[in-house]
Amino acid sequence: MTTFSDLYLYDTTLRDGAQREGIALSLSDKLKIAHQLDQLGIPFIEGGWPGANPKDAQFFLHLQEHPLQQAQVVAFCSTRRPHRLAAEDPLLQALLSAGTRWVAIFGKSWDLHVTTGLQTSLAENLAMIDDTLTYLRSQGRQVIYDAEHWFDGFKANPDYALETLRTAQAAGAEWLVLCDTNGGTLPHEIQAITQTVVQALGLQAENSPQLGIHAHNDSGTAVANSLAAVMAGARMIQGTINGYGERCGNANLCTLIPNLQFKLGFSCLGSEQLSQLTNTSRLVSEIVNLAPDDHAPFVGRSAFAHKGGIHVSAVQRNPLTYEHISPAAIGNERRIVVSEQAGLSNVLSKAHLYGIDLAKEDPACRQILSQLKALEQEGYQFEAAEASFELLLREALGDRPPLFDVRGFQVHCDLLRRQGIITSHALATIKMTVNGQDILEVAEGNGPVSALDNALRKALINFYPQIADFHLTDYKVRILDSTAGTSAKTRVLVESSNGERRWTTVGVSGNILEASYQAVVEGIEYGLRLVTCGILSPVSIA
Repeated sequence: MTTFSDLYLYDTTLRDGAQREGIALSLSDKLKIAHQLDQLGIPFIEGGWPGANPKDAQFFLHLQEHPLQQAQVVAFCSTRRPHRLAAEDPLLQALLSAGTRWVAIFGKSWDLHVTTGLQTSLAENLAMIDDTLTYLRSQGRQVIYDAEHWFDGFKANPDYALETLRTAQAAGAEWLVLCDTNGGTLPHEIQAITQTVVQALGLQAENSPQLGIHAHNDSGTAVANSLAAVMAGARMIQGTINGYGERCGNANLCTLIPNLQFKLGFSCLGSEQLSQLTNTSRLVSEIVNLAPDDHAPFVGRSAFAHKGGIHVSAVQRNPLTYEHISPAAIGNERRIVVSEQAGLSNVLSKAHLYGIDLAKEDPACRQILSQLKALEQEGYQFEAAEASFELLLREALGDRPPLFDVRGFQVHCDLLRRQGIITSHALATIKMTVNGQDILEVAEGNGPVSALDNALRKALINFYPQIADFHLTDYKVRILDSTAGTSAKTRVLVESSNGERRWTTVGVSGNILEASYQAVVEGIEYGLRLVTCGILSPVSIA
């Protein structure tokens, strides 16, 4: 049995997180995430509801044959149905078939849900809790009792809500988890009500169950609510990676863990495990096919980005001036952003990252800064296109030998209407010189940018076979002056990848094809320099 001083993380990404709109996890996805969470050191991983769908049943069956290294896998289910024996409930039989040592059972705390949702009596709901937990304990299971809608139930009928917990306690639950299921409770309420529960149930006694918190983010306070519950005595913190979950999501473990460890002094994860937090956040984002939140606390790409020249100068002297923790502690990194607000410190810091020895008094330094600001005045944005800035920097220093020279290109587009549906077809012709050889190549695409990209690759593939691994992962177009109508300048950002790293380049022009051409060409050049010349530093690639 755990001691009261311990703190335990409980991840429910595979169940509650998967209920987010737009997320659909395959069995393979669930297993990948489970193994990553196990490697991260999460003590409890909720795998799903084995009686609800075949995929979750297969998940638990797989882990029976290939167990995780350290985490306890938890199977999830509800209390038995009204007026039915727990031993005869098929959902509970499926739960037992999952073969997990720990099970999580949710029951009703709010009298409104008992009478309206379950359409049964308050007494029968207590009987359902008692019978379910008693039966599962008789089958050798350790029980985590999730008190659904606990805080709303307490506000509506505190005596009955407390009675549901006393029933679960008497039936042998080892954890009592208070759930803010609707996410409408605020931190000061969470702390006060949690303290009331600790006192009313005598949970500080040596052999008593321990208390947990399960917060939803509908009021934007799930992390704060979880921290407030911890301060009031909760010792199990339930949440999801990146805060995924139904409606507005769950408490974000990627924010909670560093706050618990660095701010409140709890030892949640070992230092090596904690350094995997950023990678875990981004890996799960990739698996669920959602773009990472660049501005997420701690693990976001911009969490330790410094843009203002004064900030950069101060951080270089002492990171504590503008960083509340070391980014390396959670596997993130400091980024120096270059923009029209940049000072010499930004340029010098970037040069250092690229392995360039550039002194403040070097005339090239101010020349680069002046060129940077002039280009941003035209609409370029280098804070979001650091690969283009590195190429600009090296060109100014005479360190950008040409890998190829594009002499010109043409793009033709045809719009075809068939049975009322318009389809497009594009053809690009490109003329270029590579290693002294003149190349003329033609390629098709489903649009002008696709055709141009395909023509570039076709012309270069024989000289640089590594280009076969490159692909465009994002394409963004921004109109810079909407009042100019169709004559407005366009900024294009192209994100490229070789499967392991990503880099972004930028192009600006009154012609969207010209802007796209600039960004696509620089993206290919940057990638080729990365893999063939060994010139560019991996540090500069997000």
